[in-house]
Amino acid sequence: MSSEILALLADPTRRLEAIVNNTTMAIFVMDDRQHCIFANRAAEHLTGYSFSELQGQPLHDVIHNKYPDGRHYPLEECPIDQAFPERAQMQGEEIFVHKDGSFFPVAFTASPIGDDAGVPIGTIIEVRPIAEEMEQRETLALLNQTGQALAAEVDLERIVQMVTDAGVSLTGAQFGAFFYNVVGEGSEKYLLYTLSGAERSQFENFGMPRATAVFAPTFTGGGVIRSDDILIDERYGKNEPHHGMPKGHLPVRSYLAVPVQSRSGEVIGGLFFGHSSPAMFKKHHEELMVGIAAHAAIGVDNARLYDELKHLNESLERRVQEAVAEPAQAEEALRQAQKMEAVGQLTGGIAHDFNNLLAGISGGLEVIERRLAQGRTDGIEKFITGAQTSAQRAAALTQRLLAFSRRQTLDPKPTDVNRLVFGMEDLIRRTVGPQIAVEVVGAGGLWLAKVDAAQLESALLNLAINARDAMPDGGRLTIETANKWLDNRAARERDLPPGQYLSVCVTDTGTGIPDDIRDRIFDPFFTTKPIGQGTGLGLSMIHGFVRQSGGQVRVYSEDDHGTTMCVYLPRYLGSLDHEPVHGDVAIEEVGSGETVLVIDDEPTVRMLIVDVLEEAGYKALEAEDGPSGLNILQSDVRIDLLITDVGLPGGMNGRQVADAARVQRPALKILFVTGFAENAAVGNGHLEPGMEVITKPFVMTELANKISEMIDT
Repeated sequence: MSSEILALLADPTRRLEAIVNNTTMAIFVMDDRQHCIFANRAAEHLTGYSFSELQGQPLHDVIHNKYPDGRHYPLEECPIDQAFPERAQMQGEEIFVHKDGSFFPVAFTASPIGDDAGVPIGTIIEVRPIAEEMEQRETLALLNQTGQALAAEVDLERIVQMVTDAGVSLTGAQFGAFFYNVVGEGSEKYLLYTLSGAERSQFENFGMPRATAVFAPTFTGGGVIRSDDILIDERYGKNEPHHGMPKGHLPVRSYLAVPVQSRSGEVIGGLFFGHSSPAMFKKHHEELMVGIAAHAAIGVDNARLYDELKHLNESLERRVQEAVAEPAQAEEALRQAQKMEAVGQLTGGIAHDFNNLLAGISGGLEVIERRLAQGRTDGIEKFITGAQTSAQRAAALTQRLLAFSRRQTLDPKPTDVNRLVFGMEDLIRRTVGPQIAVEVVGAGGLWLAKVDAAQLESALLNLAINARDAMPDGGRLTIETANKWLDNRAARERDLPPGQYLSVCVTDTGTGIPDDIRDRIFDPFFTTKPIGQGTGLGLSMIHGFVRQSGGQVRVYSEDDHGTTMCVYLPRYLGSLDHEPVHGDVAIEEVGSGETVLVIDDEPTVRMLIVDVLEEAGYKALEAEDGPSGLNILQSDVRIDLLITDVGLPGGMNGRQVADAARVQRPALKILFVTGFAENAAVGNGHLEPGMEVITKPFVMTELANKISEMIDT
């Protein structure tokens, strides 16, 4: 190490000076009067002032004392100058004035400097220029805005105008134009379609010479043309600045042209940008315009297709309505017959499973009752657990049946599907066993879906089990998520409306699905498994749930090479809800004597709900049918919450009772209790504000949490 370096390191003052003068961050140090006592070399370079010119001066008076429009910038409004009096660090963005009078944006951090006692004695200000960063932010915002606008637009004229306007903004061109390629007329010709930054009259008499070296590459798909000065560019020979242009036309020196090509490779037209000064367009402008041209091509293609489909639809709609009227009636009769046949199969298979489950529940309860009568409590936990497990399995089987019929009450909520899938990874690994390698691939930036998370988890687990059964000798199971933008063709192939979707695909390396049964795998009760090993409801449940959620299921399979099952769900554009915080299994006393009316025709269920209410600190009223419950609701008794079963005797269901109650009590909060199948009675999942649904069977703590949540809201 040289002696000069050693000397520098030995002297703290010189060492500090070397550090601050060799950093790219501009640094200013102010005293307690906010006068400059130090500015490093980066600060001098940034502002154009030498330290000697800044020394002893208030920074505000020199480099940020006015706005770009000339208005005075008051000292008390500037956050940089408030760090010292406020005794707090200030951060933000400001506009500085260079010595040459130009303005430039900066990001700053102003921090008080304290003495050994912590008393502020000055301020240190760190500054960096952000003009390029702001330009990048504005560019990204404009690109996103243009992409979103084009995705929602089908009018051709508005599409090309948006694209041309965006190109002028992004390149800084004086003008931009979109020329449309006219084909099929026996000659080369293009028409001026739209302009940005210039009057149309300046181009009306301008015939574009297609055969010239300037324009031909654009309209033949030869690629991007960019010239710093087209007047002297050797690629195009000698071009006069007004060649072929009427008097007063815009002169062009900087030139940028990008072909617009359809998906099929057809050159639709070209985007042209010009400026009267040389060297205005750079490489990044070229790259931006290639992206904009791609947006334009997709937009034009979509507009063309939309127009064709619109005319086709107008001519076909009447004939289709006439053609489907009669077959639709026959189809409905066939579906009803299939449903009745399915019910017959149910009695032979599913009823047996229910009897087994009920035996576990009733037998466990009998043992518990007998031991309690004997005063014995040791070992009863395993019988309680067994009964609960059987009840949960019975509920899951019921849920599968109702999902197949698409009649279950879903609870769709904004869902982070990546988090849900990764959260199930351990469960799936344990389920499929060690002989199968499991890989989960989550797409970055995956969109949200509005879906019943519990149903989606059940669907994924079913798909994983099916994949496991297709790999008896082991293999690989891959679960992958992705964002999908389905155009008209892709959406039609999947029997979905065009738009944005996210997919969850489960792929195995198993035996595959034979062609002769591939069309039947979603039929209820269809299974290739031996009797007793499968109900045939798994895939039909998945299909029913996904269709009810607005999505679709598609299968891709090849014999002896494996199968991919893809679930497509519509993108949700809202935000993720905050997840509720679950407490322990105990029911806390959170009520303050609020009154809850319980209407249920099943005495046992009514007893359990009342017990939960009283344990939680609420007052409970009971009714066994709709009319008797409505009598209480129409009285003057205070009622803070109504809990009602949906399927009630007495001529009124739970939804009818709720609607009648809200005539007199419009703000009444209502919790529907449903056994799934009454989904239509509560509005097919579309409830009014202040209404919630809980499905049977439910955990008592879940019921207690739902009640307290609704009363406290």
